Amino acid sequence: MALKQLVEAREKLAAQQKRLHGIFAEAKGDPAGNHQELDLDLVKSVEGDNTAKLDMIRKLNEEVNALGKEVDKLADLENAAKNLAETHEVEAGADNQQIGRFASDVPQAAKGWGDLFVESEGYKTWRSGRGLKSFWDVKAPAEPLLKTAFTTTAGWAPESIRIGRMVDYATTPVEVIDIVPGGQTTQAAVVYMKETTFTNSADFRNENAAYAENAFALTESSVTVRSVGASLPVTDEQMADVAQVRSYLNQRMGFSVRQKLDAMLLTATGAAPEWYGVNNFASIQTQALGTDPVPDAVYKAMDLVRFTGRANPSNIVIHPNDWQPVRLLRTADGIYIWGNPSEAGPLRLWGLPVLVTTAQTENTGLVGDFTQFCQYYVRQDMAVEMGYVNDDFLDGRITIRAGIRGAFVSFRDEAFCTVTGL
Repeated sequence: MALKQLVEAREKLAAQQKRLHGIFAEAKGDPAGNHQELDLDLVKSVEGDNTAKLDMIRKLNEEVNALGKEVDKLADLENAAKNLAETHEVEAGADNQQIGRFASDVPQAAKGWGDLFVESEGYKTWRSGRGLKSFWDVKAPAEPLLKTAFTTTAGWAPESIRIGRMVDYATTPVEVIDIVPGGQTTQAAVVYMKETTFTNSADFRNENAAYAENAFALTESSVTVRSVGASLPVTDEQMADVAQVRSYLNQRMGFSVRQKLDAMLLTATGAAPEWYGVNNFASIQTQALGTDPVPDAVYKAMDLVRFTGRANPSNIVIHPNDWQPVRLLRTADGIYIWGNPSEAGPLRLWGLPVLVTTAQTENTGLVGDFTQFCQYYVRQDMAVEMGYVNDDFLDGRITIRAGIRGAFVSFRDEAFCTVTGL
């Protein structure tokens, strides 16, 4: 039942996407390719003035987004049923630990020279503003007590204790793996069969006539499991003297590996010891921006995924700098297509969720059926381990290493399309 609903939802989504794209195509305007403006005066398929046309565009966009979300939910349900036996664990980051500081009872010390000074009548007189005449009237030496100002630099420096917060370095978050289905393998490679020939000769036939002959061919394909990892030497003193350092290193070492894996799902070149990232799939399709606005080029890439790749585009991946002109797209009279700047704006385009990430190569967008035609298989999940390397034991340090092993598989390269020249 879920599959039938998914097919129907995808058909509705494609129809509304086509309708919305038709309006954008009419409003293209400047043939030289002004990617920032659309001329609504050219739109004839929608009645009314430019405000009415813009309202229709926004209404259609909301409908497309709603249908896109429905397709996402149904696709998740279908994948859950399909991969019920598979599990994919994501290591949770270690909770930040805070080191508290507790005060203990301190016995009252005997009054010292400083106590006697501030309790003296002379000091109290000076503090009350009645002059300095009796300032030195302390039962002690005949000469003044202080020849040099007792400041924080020359005297007792104040103690400042760090707060418990640790601010992470500003870096790309792990997010690409969220749109890639996961699986597990116990082998050194993921091996599968791929249909490389499909000749369908089926046809009408006369009585007592031969059936037309089909031709099928299968080819074995495989992707080798690869390792992604990093190491860090740490001194014995650092490990022993700072209680929080262990959990910090466990979390950050694991994060650094996941971050690299996340980026490689998009940009790995396929040269050993890497597998291929989506941008470099051998038979991936390409759609050039040319003079089109970015939404038009993305729509054309979606059509390539649908009709050449015979797949259903599920996600768009784009660099933040390339998403900017989409969000700022406006009509010739200056009205923003996706709403006023005071509004949050959509993270969907043509109903598809958009992943805006610096992990994607700038000036190149990506459209594809991530839910059905790629998968990351885990051979060994994230492990953070410690040991001695070379002279570590003698030199009083230990080496921490973090690593993960897996394989990223494309089941159909043509189900993905890059959008170049953004």
